[in-house]
Amino acid sequence: MRLFSLGWALLAALGAAVVAACLAWRTGPAALDPLLRSGGCGLFYGLLAFHLQRVDPDDPHLQAGLVGAVCGIRSLATPLSLPPLPLSDGMVDAAGLAAFLPTVMMDALRGWLPLWLPPIGSALALHGALRLLPALRP
Repeated sequence: MRLFSLGWALLAALGAAVVAACLAWRTGPAALDPLLRSGGCGLFYGLLAFHLQRVDPDDPHLQAGLVGAVCGIRSLATPLSLPPLPLSDGMVDAAGLAAFLPTVMMDALRGWLPLWLPPIGSALALHGALRLLPALRP
């Protein structure tokens, strides 16, 4: 049982590291820090997913929540730089706010999406392997 648990964790870590390496390769030279962070989150996800699969294999809501939790853990240390709030005479300007909110949303999406893709890719790799190789199920 321990070997299966470690196998799931290593498969998830490898999946997350591969996705992070692909993202780093596309955007520039591969740095070791994002690969290690993504691999660590994948390892953590793999361990938790294995035990979740043992407890309740037919609950996709718990599995999706686990992916969301690992993505949240991955993005905790990421600073999000937001533009200043548009003020006119010390009050929030409605027209400026209407232009400000989509900018903030897109900045948050551009900042967090690269962090979330490795754990999501890890989950997809792990569940794809489970579909192809049912012997991996606990």
